[in-house]
Amino acid sequence: MSQGRTQRGMETKTRLEKPKRYNVIMHNDDVTTMEFVVHVLRAVFFKSPEAATQIMLDVHKLGSANVGVYPYDIAVSKVTKAMQLAKDEGFPLRLTITPYEPEDLPF
Repeated sequence: MSQGRTQRGMETKTRLEKPKRYNVIMHNDDVTTMEFVVHVLRAVFFKSPEAATQIMLDVHKLGSANVGVYPYDIAVSKVTKAMQLAKDEGFPLRLTITPYEPEDLPF
């Protein structure tokens, strides 16, 4: 956020910037069950049954998949909650956060 004087004296302008966004990436492992992954995607990330199943299959087949793009504090909160659920169930589920970099669109 930046503030500064305007030409009219002591007034200030406040310019809000969009918060930076981050990818939440889920990684495959050989222990966490597919059913549990779908449960986490539905309970923590609020994915539909179809979307949760597709993400789970992508994680299984590709080794990892993007679960969603969030502001940093929300990404950290969701990753922490998901990994705690996994830990409570004895699963080594791993999620990471990476900066979101939108691809250049050809206009």
